[in-house]
Amino acid sequence: MNFNFSDLFWIIFFIISVQPAWQRQTTELRRLRALREFEQGRNSRVILLIHRQESVSLLGIPISRFISIEDSEQVLRAIRLTPDDVPIDLILHTPGGLVLATEQIAHALIRHPAKVTVFVPHYAMSGGTMLALAADEIVMDENAVLGPVDPQLGNFAAASILRVVQDKPIAEIDDQTLIMADLSKKAIDQVQKFVRTLLLDVVPKPKVAPEKVDSIIEALTTGRVTHDYPIMVEEAKQLGLPITVGLPKPIYRLMDLFPQPRGGRPSVQYIPTPYDRRPMSPEPAGNASQEGS
Repeated sequence: MNFNFSDLFWIIFFIISVQPAWQRQTTELRRLRALREFEQGRNSRVILLIHRQESVSLLGIPISRFISIEDSEQVLRAIRLTPDDVPIDLILHTPGGLVLATEQIAHALIRHPAKVTVFVPHYAMSGGTMLALAADEIVMDENAVLGPVDPQLGNFAAASILRVVQDKPIAEIDDQTLIMADLSKKAIDQVQKFVRTLLLDVVPKPKVAPEKVDSIIEALTTGRVTHDYPIMVEEAKQLGLPITVGLPKPIYRLMDLFPQPRGGRPSVQYIPTPYDRRPMSPEPAGNASQEGS
């Protein structure tokens, strides 16, 4: 059987075409295997909600993912499939997302009778923090962060819009700003009411001291800091949130199976092995004498 250049070209083309799909399938199988092992180790239902920047088709256009209605549908289905006596472990890596989707998921989490644990390996901002507040325990990496949950209207913080109305005479404020201020007041009231519901959840047991509830709501919902303000582990514990520091190692391995999209020069590079402090080789004796001369 003879092969010519054309046959070789089509064989290479076929391999190149099939390789991405094969790699995706292999990675998906590894994810499911790691997920199953983690579930068996904790006797729980594990749900991943991980949003990374992705690339579109061959154009390489980066898009940011966030908590969407499709996410809420899938998470709610996972919760429905979980027996009442089985704990839920939610692994979060997200910048936030739609209020409707976030509140649906959070409601379902606080209604689950068994313990709910949220794991934050890197960050869970905005709506991600809202989901963390629905948990009975928040387990964070020592460098992970949460964020404020104050409402945003378009590109502006609701609290900042209200500040305009407070600082300027009403005769100098246009109608649109007044309408935005009215919406801002309603949005803040709604978020504060919802956060209070999450913090006062007592199933299967109380998670926040009652005297801490008002101060947590004040810190997270009133816009006293910017919406992207990182709440580090130490500050979150001082607020009174049910924080535990230190993630199980399988979670880091799971996160490795959700790599950033490849293409072009990587922005971060390192040798992916633990650093081993090897003794430095001694300098030749002649060097010291030469430096001293």
